[in-house]
Amino acid sequence: MGLFTRTQAIDADGAAELLAARSAVVVDVREHSEWNAGHIRGAIHIPLGQLSGRLAQLPSDTTIVTVCQSGHRSAAAARTLTGAGRDVLNLRGGLSAWVRAGLPLSR
Repeated sequence: MGLFTRTQAIDADGAAELLAARSAVVVDVREHSEWNAGHIRGAIHIPLGQLSGRLAQLPSDTTIVTVCQSGHRSAAAARTLTGAGRDVLNLRGGLSAWVRAGLPLSR
């Protein structure tokens, strides 16, 4: 998979619907300080730099929604996960879009 391979994206409302239906899990690839400031309830926290070494911790039988603050790091994570054979959607606009949509954060 190339560096500029496009990944599938989903908007905040669509991601919230998948999560409510238990049809996906969220993988938050932000750093610890960002995570501690607020994250999507139930998200799995794996900073981007650790993702390749922690693939075994992620489910292989459900859709993964990747998230960071703006959507750039999570797009890289989505490419990594897609290359590992996972079904992945990147949260378009990241956690910033989630907050703009009025969706809740956990701390």
